[in-house]
Amino acid sequence: MTLIEPLYQRAQSMWLGFVEVMPLLVVAAICLLLTWGVAAFLGYVIRTSLARSSIRPALTELLVSLMRVTVWVIGTLIAATVIFPSLTPGKLLTVLGLGSVAVGLAFKDIFENFFAGVLIMLRRPMRINDFVECEQVRGRVEKITVRETYLRKTDGQLVLVPNSFLFKNPVHVLTDLPIRRFDLVVGVAYSEDIDTARRVILEALSHIEEIEHQRGVEVYAREFNASSLDFTVRWWAASQPIDMHQSRDKVVTAIKRALDTAGIEIPFPYRTLTFKEPLTLKDRSILKDPTLKDPSTLKNPSTPEAGDDAPPAAPTR
Repeated sequence: MTLIEPLYQRAQSMWLGFVEVMPLLVVAAICLLLTWGVAAFLGYVIRTSLARSSIRPALTELLVSLMRVTVWVIGTLIAATVIFPSLTPGKLLTVLGLGSVAVGLAFKDIFENFFAGVLIMLRRPMRINDFVECEQVRGRVEKITVRETYLRKTDGQLVLVPNSFLFKNPVHVLTDLPIRRFDLVVGVAYSEDIDTARRVILEALSHIEEIEHQRGVEVYAREFNASSLDFTVRWWAASQPIDMHQSRDKVVTAIKRALDTAGIEIPFPYRTLTFKEPLTLKDRSILKDPTLKDPSTLKNPSTPEAGDDAPPAAPTR
């Protein structure tokens, strides 16, 4: 009986303490239940209010999540102060402040991508299905979340790009407008007439349907290249990648056919070799001898003839 009595008293004191705290637990549970109801109601209000707006769905979900986290933090703090009366809101805020600093330092990159995603959604620099390029990364935008952006490359690969990467570096939105300009360099021989070559190129592109002829086709003399006089050909066409390939194919084919038909040469690279000292050919008179049938039978003057002090030829097998 002596051994059991301390355990009995301990259990009795714990039960009495639980009974005393029971009303506080009920109140805390009611607070949490109200917190859940308020969070659900505010989430419904935010979704309904932003359903007809132009805000991205991902940004709407972000606002709902932030609202829920805020409501639950406040409700949890109230419930904690109800259960533990000695725990004041000031002490809780102090603990949360120190904890937030530690968490911020530990998850710096995550928060950086998070805020970059929020700014990208608010600024709307690119839309879903836009084709973008950023630091050698190219692809079609499939999805924008608060942490990363999903880019689908033309070969089918999916690239997950951190939002901070897109926010810090220049982003080229190639399909921001329905049409965009394309360039092509065409070279002709120096012996060809410049005006004639320009006219042939313009006439060749005047019948291509893929070109936006309202914006016009431009042909400019570009530079004196090593083996050709180069022209810059500019035209406007649809901005999608497949449209770019189709229009470029038509333009290159039409220019090649037109220049060939007009007899205008598209030169290969030429190379001119210049020597500081003049070169001379030995035994030039022998090469002009009409009696010589096969020049390859000429003997090298530096080769000793048979009978001289020359080493014997190697035997053939």
